[in-house]
Amino acid sequence: METIKIAGFGGSLRKESYSRYLLENAVGLMPENSKLELLDIKNFPLMNQDEENNYPENVKKFKRQIKESDGVLMVTPEYNYSIPGYLKNVLDVASRPYGDNPFNGKPVAIMSSSIGMLGGSRAQYHLRQVCVFLDMIPVNTPEVFLTFAQDKFDEKGKLKDEMTAKFAGQLLQNLVNLARQLKK
Repeated sequence: METIKIAGFGGSLRKESYSRYLLENAVGLMPENSKLELLDIKNFPLMNQDEENNYPENVKKFKRQIKESDGVLMVTPEYNYSIPGYLKNVLDVASRPYGDNPFNGKPVAIMSSSIGMLGGSRAQYHLRQVCVFLDMIPVNTPEVFLTFAQDKFDEKGKLKDEMTAKFAGQLLQNLVNLARQLKK
């Protein structure tokens, strides 16, 4: 059976972000015959349509990695009831110029995290709206909202919450299944 390659990135640049921890833990939750490649979104330029044909190599590499993947996993924190501006900027930059959107037709799974009781749900719903415009195909269930994230990881960033691991694993399995169906 062919290995399904998923490209994953998060919405936080903070070294010890809970979203980063969740994304890193997802590598070990991937189903058999699949692989999660973590992409680097640091140092993306600000969206500027005047520059969209002259983006630096890191943007070109990111776009290539998305194009070469079978699906996408995004993990985001919630800032001010929405996604971080930096994550929105990455999606805007990578989806330009018009006609060169590497996300087009890609299956996508979203996870969110927050130190609060809603687990980034509002950010996740905003991110889903962006994914609709980018013509991505969402995996809708199970929804993974990591609530009270500060209590769900050990001091080294390892996920210690079994319920979160179970739901994240199911979401990743569904993402891989959809990616496999779309490849046929």
